[in-house]
Amino acid sequence: MIKDNQQVFNRLMCLLDALIAGGCFILGYVIKFHLLQNGPGVGVLPITSYYSILPFLVPGHLLILLLSDVYTPRRTGKSWYELWDVFRANTISMVILVIILFVVIHERPYSRAVLGIYYFLNMAVDFAYRILLRKVLRKFRSKGYNQKHILLVGYSRAAEAYMDRIRENPQWGVNVVGVLDDHVPAGASYHGVKVLGTLGNLEIILPENKLDEVAITLPLQDYDYLEHVVNICEKFGVHTKFIPDYNSVVPTRPYTEDVDGLPVINIRHVPLTNSGNIFIKRVVDIVGSLLGIILTSPIMLICAILIACTSRGPVIFAQERVGLHNKPFKMYKFRTMKVQTSASERKGWTRKNDPRVTKVGRVLRRTSIDELPQLFNILKGDMSLVGPRPERPQYVEKFMEEIPRYMVKHQVRPGLTGWAQVNGLRGDTSIRKRIEYDIYYIENWTMLFDIKIILMTFFTGFVNKNAY
Repeated sequence: MIKDNQQVFNRLMCLLDALIAGGCFILGYVIKFHLLQNGPGVGVLPITSYYSILPFLVPGHLLILLLSDVYTPRRTGKSWYELWDVFRANTISMVILVIILFVVIHERPYSRAVLGIYYFLNMAVDFAYRILLRKVLRKFRSKGYNQKHILLVGYSRAAEAYMDRIRENPQWGVNVVGVLDDHVPAGASYHGVKVLGTLGNLEIILPENKLDEVAITLPLQDYDYLEHVVNICEKFGVHTKFIPDYNSVVPTRPYTEDVDGLPVINIRHVPLTNSGNIFIKRVVDIVGSLLGIILTSPIMLICAILIACTSRGPVIFAQERVGLHNKPFKMYKFRTMKVQTSASERKGWTRKNDPRVTKVGRVLRRTSIDELPQLFNILKGDMSLVGPRPERPQYVEKFMEEIPRYMVKHQVRPGLTGWAQVNGLRGDTSIRKRIEYDIYYIENWTMLFDIKIILMTFFTGFVNKNAY
């Protein structure tokens, strides 16, 4: 069983972490006093004094790693989360060690340089071996070894979505042995995974003890059976998880609140409804737009001259867009097309080799320089540096009927750049895909996420093959 292998694996990792911590601590002493210096000088503690710390340092370090969930199985998780837990554990361990050595027992002059070398060396080795170990394990799992065997209870959209992800990620080493369902006949299959029988077969299959996990993927109409299925799984001591079939209603990151002991699920978590977050983002928008206007003013002046000299009409084009809380505003752009009537302007998006686009306009659109006047929209408060791109009213009316959750994007200010745009979703690309990225941004907003998108815009977002 995979859980037995996991226990052995965790013990080996724990032993390796202990050896690494102890080895790096002593190696820190060697590097400081034997590689960087010609031996320890007068008044320097001998290496035996550092040996005396190890019986306390190593177990304490392992305890903090354990409390930081470092040994939790992470087959389907991202490497970043594991490395963050390792970083956090190493930092907490180091802070506690410093407090003990220099505040609690400060009689002995332990070297701060040794502690600093130990901290960075231990963390680097921890990172390196975990990354290497993850790659090796994923390679083995993709070849069919060390598989986790899972039974799905209930055939639903959630079940299909789960099997899709398992099929796309063989490195997870997850094997779906089959599905139980009362509505789909036995023998029917999806991606080679067969329906084995009805929900009543669960009490026959579980006693065989050949499963590592049961995933409850009941369709919405069968939720009356949920408590019964959970009771059966717990009766036989099988690890059980629940994959809800309401993704079309509840997003990926709902949040709960406690109402006098009653858990209440809020449909969507939007960090930018918090007053503090709104204030911080607005301050950054004002400062960023002012800096942007100052730094790009020579470019904007050259663009204005080129537009005025090569085609008739205004330099700046103001178009109505829908912004925060569905309120319309005038969005500014450098004019990149020949002057049109309102009717012709409403015909549709710009296509490849669109005859309406001027020669200068084609360059401005491809490099996104035509968007620079929107810095003034940001300064006014109509837009933000980062957010979902705003759309014209006629398209908003169309998409709100055709695309689920389209209007969620209007819960935040529209942006000059966005998560969808830096991932190549510009111009004539899938609106549904853009909305997925926009909603992900809205639900996962942080200031660091904004900074990441701005940096990605500088490196990948200005020139785009889909910008016509």
